[in-house]
Amino acid sequence: MSGRKHKGRVFNQRGRLLLVGSVLGLCAVSLVARAAYVQLVNNAFYQRQGEARFLREVPIPTSRGMITDRNGEPVAVSTPVASIWVNPKELLLHPERIGELAQALALSHEELTQRLAQKADKEFMYVRRRINPDQAQRVLDLKIPGVFSQREFRRYYPQGEALAHVLGFTNIDDQGQEGLELAFDEWLSGKPGAKKVIRDRKGAIVESIDLVRAAEPGRDLTLSIDRRIQFLAMRELRNAVTQNKAAGGSVVVMDVATGEVLAMANLPTYNPNAVGSASPDARRNRAVTDLVEPGSTMKPLTVAAALQAGVVTPETVFDTNPGYMAVGRYTIRDVPRNNGVLTTTGVITRSSNIGSAKIAAQMPDRVFYDSVRQFGYGQLPGSGFPGESAGVVPVPGTPNWYGSTKTTMSYGYGLNVTPLQMAQAFATLGNGGQLVSPTFIRGQSAAERNVRQVVDREVANQVVQMMQTVVTNGGAKQAGILGYHVAGKTGTARKAGPGGYVRGRYNSLFAGLVPASNPRFATVIVINDPQGSSYYGGLVAAPVFHHVMEGALRLMDVPPDNIDAWLAAQADGKLGHSASVLPAAPDPALVPDAGAELDAVLPQALPEGAIP
Repeated sequence: MSGRKHKGRVFNQRGRLLLVGSVLGLCAVSLVARAAYVQLVNNAFYQRQGEARFLREVPIPTSRGMITDRNGEPVAVSTPVASIWVNPKELLLHPERIGELAQALALSHEELTQRLAQKADKEFMYVRRRINPDQAQRVLDLKIPGVFSQREFRRYYPQGEALAHVLGFTNIDDQGQEGLELAFDEWLSGKPGAKKVIRDRKGAIVESIDLVRAAEPGRDLTLSIDRRIQFLAMRELRNAVTQNKAAGGSVVVMDVATGEVLAMANLPTYNPNAVGSASPDARRNRAVTDLVEPGSTMKPLTVAAALQAGVVTPETVFDTNPGYMAVGRYTIRDVPRNNGVLTTTGVITRSSNIGSAKIAAQMPDRVFYDSVRQFGYGQLPGSGFPGESAGVVPVPGTPNWYGSTKTTMSYGYGLNVTPLQMAQAFATLGNGGQLVSPTFIRGQSAAERNVRQVVDREVANQVVQMMQTVVTNGGAKQAGILGYHVAGKTGTARKAGPGGYVRGRYNSLFAGLVPASNPRFATVIVINDPQGSSYYGGLVAAPVFHHVMEGALRLMDVPPDNIDAWLAAQADGKLGHSASVLPAAPDPALVPDAGAELDAVLPQALPEGAIP
């Protein structure tokens, strides 16, 4: 009996051992099978899971293209900087180090702690962007857990305020926001690269695995701007605004033959290297966006239209007696005196409103309107500059065209243009009647821009010759340049306000060409609201033309075209002191555009001094 019990126990033990062995064997086989499945069959899935925890694709920053002036001088460059970022999850595990980081970056401890708390579930947060790489390295040397550095680029503008309105600026991510930085953002930006890296559990890169995409740096851009002429324009504009207690102003210098903008300056201005402190008003490129009534600078275009239409010649006579003329319910006059009988040339020399009105009366409304449009007024200049304005020109047959509209337009009221459009129109006269769209890029071919013949070459040359008399015998003697023939036209236009034209508020203008015999530069100056002792265009704006163009002619090696005057000055011992041959203040009688325009009658209001 006991023997059978013993044999039963042995059998049970062997059965249990066999069962346990079988189970263990099955487990081993299962583990081997599972391992084989993971390693050989479904390894891609687990590889991805592992990489998701340690493998990261990080961007490779690239620099923005450099912008240079026409001579290759840098005017906008990208410099390497560093940005400090943190892994909030990791840094919050060491709250005692947060204050140390805040102090190193000159941040508020409380504010940094609050920002970290808001991002507590994130692995990335910028703490300080675009700082000096040396400063970033000092922060990294503190060995604060979860704190890292990333290389970036920051835009720098060596010319500062002088070129701010032309270039614009970029934002913190180096994307163009205004000006040419915005217009050519895609060209300048380049394409960031990417690479795969392995990060440890703290987020630090321990190994670079693969280059996903190589970084492509931005392309460089060569402007038509000459930084030397730009400096002259800004300096003289600032002097004029300060001396005349003006609210601001604009200067535009264009190459007559190519339409290239050589300089464009505005006041007020701002520092593009610290754009955060600038107001939106200061950032506006007034030469491209702001509208002004052109005043008497319109008269050469009126004469050109009449010559082209064949209704007048340079010698056609106009009787402006008795110095005033009724236009509907209003009266216009020539001030400071009655100019009597004038030729077409004399109308420009004496800036006669009555003469301009009588010239315009010789043309049908539509012919005059079409001619004004042909000079680019009322149309986008086509420079490609962001926000450029087309201006406002009333259309015949519409509610904005009154019985007196053509009359007032003939001497520069009732239409609105930008300084850039004015420079384009005068460049057209200097270019033999051929309009070339303005450009800020050097070397663009004519095929890339809008080029058209506006008036006959003979007509354009006749008008340029007429404008020379404004400088030699009229109200713009302060625009004269020793050794050069200068053609130009002054303007002194009332500023419009909500209720009409504002008493004592003016825009002082001058538009000119030099050398007049073969014009190289077309330059327009607008001084906004001068509050000094004078507000006449011949006294406020013309001197700016003189100083800027005197320097530009020398810098660009443009030969003199008035050798006789140069030799005469040499004989008198005045060579090298060209300013001394210019009168300090011309005879008021030679600034007829001032009083004449002040008393010009407009449909919207009856200006001071007009005869009812």
